[in-house]
Amino acid sequence: MKIIISPAKKMNRKEEELSEITRPVFYEEACQLREELKKMDFGDLKALWNCNEKIAEENQERLRCFAMDQNLTGAVLAYEGIQYQYMAPQVFTDSQWEYVKEHLRILSGLYGILRPQDGVIPYRLEMQARLKAGDCKNLYEFWGDRLYRELTKDDRVILNLASKEYSKAIEKYLEKDVRYITCIFGEEIQGRIKVKATKAKMARGEMVRWLSANQIEEADEVKNFHGLDYGYREEYSSDTEFVFLERKRDKEETC
Repeated sequence: MKIIISPAKKMNRKEEELSEITRPVFYEEACQLREELKKMDFGDLKALWNCNEKIAEENQERLRCFAMDQNLTGAVLAYEGIQYQYMAPQVFTDSQWEYVKEHLRILSGLYGILRPQDGVIPYRLEMQARLKAGDCKNLYEFWGDRLYRELTKDDRVILNLASKEYSKAIEKYLEKDVRYITCIFGEEIQGRIKVKATKAKMARGEMVRWLSANQIEEADEVKNFHGLDYGYREEYSSDTEFVFLERKRDKEETC
């Protein structure tokens, strides 16, 4: 089983050292994309990144100063978003590290696909960014089916904990013999399921931590997840979607 997650916009270099830093599978392609970014002027980069001036300046400076093969941080430690805070890889045990190295993959606009120990530098490039590279008008075209093929070369089960922006790069190429399960984290409000983005990110990170702590190998075992007051709801779920809803608290519990 391979678990896919999204990256985070916020990144940093970390002092924590992994025993092994590996080179991303699509390192050469990442270098190619970065060269395309370096050709762009400040205004075009700011528009591509869809950010304010301060963030654009910071990331243009990163393009100018950072080398792709120096001062690297393991990917799962480099991202600092909510999902990664709840995953808490900094406190993983040795067995958790071994688990995520085998099962976890981070989808990336720049790097394509990353293993937890792959060395990265801080960057900004979302998968939906309309970056032209060669004859490709965007990153979905650039990556094509390469990310899917890499995911499924040794495994035919994918647990999707990524946002739609990133899972879209995989779903287009799904084959009939691949089991692809999307986890949905929401709450039931007036008979409808509502997904709140921040809470969903928290739950995705918590699930990765739980999966690694419990060494979950079979997809159906994922249904036992109960972190952050979420519980599996069979009546809303299917073979391709596992739905987890927040437990409703009684009034006296909240007093």
